[in-house]
Amino acid sequence: MSTLAWFAIGSLAVWVWLLLGQGFFWRTDQRLPPTAARLATGGRLPPTAPPLPAAGGREPASARRRDADGSPGAGPPERWPRVAVVVPARDEAAVLPLSLPSLLAQDYPGRAEVFLVDDGSTDGTGRLAGELAGRLGGLPLTVVSPGEPEPGWTGKLWALRHGMALARAREPAPEFLLLTDADIAHDPRSLRLLASAAVEHDLDLVSQMARLQVVSVWERLVVPAFVYFFAQLYPFRWINRARPLATAAAGGCVLLRTETAVAAAVPDSIRRAVIDDVSLARAVRRAGGRIWLGLADHVDSVRPYPGLGELWRMVSRSAYTQLRNSPLLLAGTVAGLVVVYVVPPVALLAGAAAGDGAAAWAGGVAWAVMTGTYLPMLRYYRQPRPSPPSSTC
Repeated sequence: MSTLAWFAIGSLAVWVWLLLGQGFFWRTDQRLPPTAARLATGGRLPPTAPPLPAAGGREPASARRRDADGSPGAGPPERWPRVAVVVPARDEAAVLPLSLPSLLAQDYPGRAEVFLVDDGSTDGTGRLAGELAGRLGGLPLTVVSPGEPEPGWTGKLWALRHGMALARAREPAPEFLLLTDADIAHDPRSLRLLASAAVEHDLDLVSQMARLQVVSVWERLVVPAFVYFFAQLYPFRWINRARPLATAAAGGCVLLRTETAVAAAVPDSIRRAVIDDVSLARAVRRAGGRIWLGLADHVDSVRPYPGLGELWRMVSRSAYTQLRNSPLLLAGTVAGLVVVYVVPPVALLAGAAAGDGAAAWAGGVAWAVMTGTYLPMLRYYRQPRPSPPSSTC
C-alpha cells in the first residue's frame, strides 16, 4: 500500500475511536438534567418556601430530599435556595443593555439579587448598569468597583473575588452563586431551572455553555467548530459521570454552591488562571464537589464577533494556554490535526485521481465519519449541513 493509504487508514482509526470511544462527544443531548418540577408542571415550579435558618453551610443531609435508596431525590425542591448573581464587567456598555435586563427580569420564586462588579471600565459600564436597574426594576442590583487587581490576579477573577465576598456578607448568606459574564443573556426561567437542577440532583456546580452568536460568515464558520473541539477535548458525558473522566466548566454560566466555593478556596486558589472556568471546575472537584456541564437552551451570548480577528483572539488565547504556552506542544498538535482532519479529504481526492483505491476508500470513510460527528453541532447552531464527501472510489 502507498504511504498516503497508510496515513488515511491511521486517520480512519482515529475517527473510529473518536466516534465510539471519546465519550460520544459529538452528541448534543447533554442539556440541563431533567427535574420532577419541570416534568410535572411544564416548567412551573413550586412557590417560595420559608427561608432557611441563618446558619451558614449546606443544609443537613437529613433535610435534603432523598429517594428510598438514599440517593438524591428526584422530587421538586422543597424550598428555593437563596442565590446571588455575580457579574464581572469591564467596558461592556455596548452589550449590557442586551444582557443585564435579562438578569433583572429573572422569574425566580426564591430570594435573589445581582452584584455587578465594574472592573475598571472606561465606558461608563457601572453607571449604565445603575440606570438600567432604575428604569427596569426587577431583582435588586448592587454595583461595586474593586479597583486595580493586586499582583498575581487576573482582572476577571479579581472582580469575581470582590463580588462573591460582597454576596457572602449578606444576612442570610446566599446558598448559591450564579457567576455569569456581562455578555450573556438569560431566559426568564434560567435561574429557576439552574437552581432546580442543582438542588434536585445534589450538584455543587452546574454550568451551561452559552449559545454563541452565529450571524456573520466568520461566526458561522468558526463558532460551531470551536464548541465542537471543546466538547471533543472535554466530553460532557465524561464530566457528568458518577465517576468522572474529565473536568471542565463554561465560564459564561456557572451556578456554584457557596459552601463548596469556600471549601475549594475559589477564586483565590485559581487567581492566576487564564482558562478560569476549567480551573474553577478542577478546584471544585478537588474539594469533593459534584459537577455537571452541558449545552444551553436558555442562555445566549449577545457579543458579536463580526471578523476573524475577534474570533481568533477568543480561540487562540485559551488554546495556547491549554498547550502550556509550549511551541513544541503546538507543533505536535498542528501535526496531529493535519493527520486527523486534512488527510481524509486529501486521501479521497488524491487516491481517486491516482487510482489508489485503498487511500481513496479509507479517506472517504474517515471523511464521512468526520462529517457525521459534526452534523449535530451544526443542527444545534441551526447551520446548513456540509456537502457529503464524494463516493468516487
